[in-house]
Amino acid sequence: MDKKIFERWAKETPKIRENIIKMIHQCQSGHPGGSLSAVEIIYSLFAKDGIMNHDPAKFDTIKERDRFILSKGHGIPALYATLHAVGYDISEKELMTLRHVDSRLQGHPDRVRLPFVEASTGSLGQGASIAQGLAMAYKLDKINNHIYCVIGDGEMQEGQIWEVALSAPHQKLNNLTVILDYNKGQIDGMTNDILKIDPPEEKWKAFGWHVQVVDGHIYEEIVNALKNTHPDKPSMIVAHTIKGKGISFMEEDTVKWHGVGPTDDELKIALDDIRNNNTIGL
Repeated sequence: MDKKIFERWAKETPKIRENIIKMIHQCQSGHPGGSLSAVEIIYSLFAKDGIMNHDPAKFDTIKERDRFILSKGHGIPALYATLHAVGYDISEKELMTLRHVDSRLQGHPDRVRLPFVEASTGSLGQGASIAQGLAMAYKLDKINNHIYCVIGDGEMQEGQIWEVALSAPHQKLNNLTVILDYNKGQIDGMTNDILKIDPPEEKWKAFGWHVQVVDGHIYEEIVNALKNTHPDKPSMIVAHTIKGKGISFMEEDTVKWHGVGPTDDELKIALDDIRNNNTIGL
């Protein structure tokens, strides 16, 4: 993929970050840290010249479209802002209804209200199982598509994740890619202090996955890994990320910003940080 594409993406994604932080500020609720850490991962998939085969205008008519499951459902502001950016039916005005009563944009994905969101997730671990089930079903139906699933590192402490880790290689689900948003923090503290998951790449490799390790904020590394699938194995991409990426005070105190909205003064600082940096991703 031409590096000019990555340069353009780096100029497009600050608006996604800006909308994420505005959405969470207006309702004073949500998860900024883990939303901001996943921006480059999600945009690599959904960008108009990105990895996924999808079409905002025909999301429900393309049988062979690729599917995306956000298993770490609390990071949904990143997905809402990305869907808006690439042309799905979410206006910027609607983005600012995040977590409002009767809004379509709930604090975790709601497939009933938003049919172009592939699964209602948020109960950690379940999204990965949904992704595996889709991958199995499409292989049985001989549909040529790919299933992408983003999980969190705190989520890796769920037993259900390890059922997927064990069973997907047994089923030879080469149409399944799981991406670990490894931002190293969760609501109770640093991930490896709560329950050590290091080294995730060695664990998944031992279970029989095709494993790659990337910087989750560098588009070229992410895209190369997404393209580099295995003919007989599911893929795991360990994406090292920073919780609150792009906002100085969030990067400095990542655990604090797992699930709290910024004040008015913090919003101003955050927006300045975002608007003054259009090189994230390069």
